[in-house]
Amino acid sequence: MTAARPAPIDKRAIWVIALPAMVTNVATALIGIGDMWIVGQLGDAPTQGAVDVGARLFAVLFTVMNFLKTGTTGLVAQEGTRAGKDAQVAMLVRGLAVGLVIAAILLIAKPVLLPAALGLLGASGEVLEAAQVYAEIRYWSAPAVMANLALIGFMVGRRQMTAVLIFEVTYNLTNIALGLWFVLGLDWGIAGIGWSSLIAEYAKLVAVGVFLARGDFLARLKNCLKEQGTLGWSALKPFLSVNRDLFLRTVVLTIALAALTRLSAERGAVVLAANGILYQMFIFTALLLDGFENAAQVLNGERVGARDRKGFSAYVGAILLRGIAAAALVAALFALFADPVLASFAATTAVEDVAQDLGIWLIIIPFAGVASFVLDGIYVGASWTRALLLTMMGAAAIFALSLWLTWPLESHGLWLSFTLFLIARTVLQLGAIPMLLDREFGGPGEDD
Repeated sequence: MTAARPAPIDKRAIWVIALPAMVTNVATALIGIGDMWIVGQLGDAPTQGAVDVGARLFAVLFTVMNFLKTGTTGLVAQEGTRAGKDAQVAMLVRGLAVGLVIAAILLIAKPVLLPAALGLLGASGEVLEAAQVYAEIRYWSAPAVMANLALIGFMVGRRQMTAVLIFEVTYNLTNIALGLWFVLGLDWGIAGIGWSSLIAEYAKLVAVGVFLARGDFLARLKNCLKEQGTLGWSALKPFLSVNRDLFLRTVVLTIALAALTRLSAERGAVVLAANGILYQMFIFTALLLDGFENAAQVLNGERVGARDRKGFSAYVGAILLRGIAAAALVAALFALFADPVLASFAATTAVEDVAQDLGIWLIIIPFAGVASFVLDGIYVGASWTRALLLTMMGAAAIFALSLWLTWPLESHGLWLSFTLFLIARTVLQLGAIPMLLDREFGGPGEDD
């Protein structure tokens, strides 16, 4: 294939995509943080621990399906510079079809899957009872969650970041407002958290659907549905291949994150609640820095579609540089405000003391994780998903070994191991890039 003439990179586009994505992702983090804060006002450590267990449960059941969003984003971005809008809509149709099949399987498996998942997370006693109430309600949002993942991935791949920002912020504000009303106003307890999440998810689906139905989208969608090849095996195979690798990679990541909950639960409700607060702070940090991952997915995906090796490589360096600068800012903020922030989320003084003792990790983790987040986006944008899976598996093996070696260090050992996990991902991904570039574009200079 003849390479396209390389286009100069648009550094402004990094921020145009990353900044709305940061705000969007921070708004998403408000779900877990807001839920932890709301139940913290009840002054009950088991209930606060149950919200953390419930959040991790749906990281296993729903967030593990985030491959629908990331896979769709990368493929839609590639099609934007390769084949045009009709091909992008066809990718969305495939994403929605796969998502609805997954939702159906989850609902059919609910009687077995839900108790098993709660058991694996190590919840017991009052924590388990409260977590069951929350999970039984929120589980029924599965169809909306799967559809929204594909729809948002489609919009990100088309650089519709302002619209994504509006929808995600509105969704999260709705979720928090309903949670405050149901839990503190109507005294529904932890069930109110479940209902607020369920209602907000379906409201988001309706709003996004109405937005996309404007202009010529419905006509393009109708044409794609008429085309027998849209959902044929030859068209679905590359889509499924990419998403299979992303799914397995996300499973590995989710197991690693779930290990933090399981090992925390073994040390009691206070440690579970304290590590849960730190975990939500990590999610906040990761989702903020993931704005650069979103930029990499779109911009590097477009360069793959255009067969532009120089532009691809230039974006790798430019996005990494900006991500590291943002990580330094986040670490500085935690250095100044970690203690009062952690105290505000703690249900009891005991939880506050344990969380503040672990606060140093909130300063270290942004630096340890930012490069791996950006590299994830680069790999997804280029559809290097098999390599992404293999590097994640290698890092997970290092994580498991470190957890065993650092067990005597208690919670500090957990966070040290997690930091090493993030660093290992970066090292393995950087090591594989030269080979992947040659395979994707040919040797250096072949796109000149």
